[in-house]
Amino acid sequence: MLKVLVADDHPLFRDAIINIIGRRFEGCVTYETQDIDATLAFVKEHDDLDLILLDLNMPGMSGLNGLLDLRNECPTTPVVVVSAEEEKQTILQTLAYGAVGFIAKSSSKDTIGDALESVLNGNVYLPSDIIRNTDNQRSSGGRQHDLRVGVETLSSLTRRQLMVLKCMTKGEANKQIAYNLNISETTVKSHVSSILKKLGVYNRVQAVVGCSDIDFNQYLKR
Repeated sequence: MLKVLVADDHPLFRDAIINIIGRRFEGCVTYETQDIDATLAFVKEHDDLDLILLDLNMPGMSGLNGLLDLRNECPTTPVVVVSAEEEKQTILQTLAYGAVGFIAKSSSKDTIGDALESVLNGNVYLPSDIIRNTDNQRSSGGRQHDLRVGVETLSSLTRRQLMVLKCMTKGEANKQIAYNLNISETTVKSHVSSILKKLGVYNRVQAVVGCSDIDFNQYLKR
């Protein structure tokens, strides 16, 4: 049974999201909190959540610090930011801080439902305009740099690097990746550096965005 926590200080928006979830995921159990303190307290008592939907601007968040606190408290539970935030750099930073997706509050019901379904299937979700904008950012050499990762590039990664990259796309920090893969954090850092170099990107956010549509299981079967 799917369990989702909706953390938002606007009751009407919580009701709207819960309605979308109920229509898209039959039998899903939803919970509600309205500030970061209540959210942190709730997750301490409920370690079986499948997804957390988090508003960036509810009381106590202090920018992205609330997201960091939540990821530290429940590092294995996927967190999707649902916000009216429009600053692209902030949106991308939510991924660097451990979120596995960002959904704009202005999105249609169908878009929100599709985004949630994608995340629950293990993907990273970003609005299409953010992905286009990131793809079109100029590289340091002044040329257009497409961040989408190709088949040949993925095939150049070792199996362990693919596993680390898969964890990265789930918003896991190095410490959590090390725990999940039973390797040292130093080894994880080494793999991350190699991955970024092979992908031709400069940071984790670019790597995650470039791999947002990748089916890692397909490559891990080899």
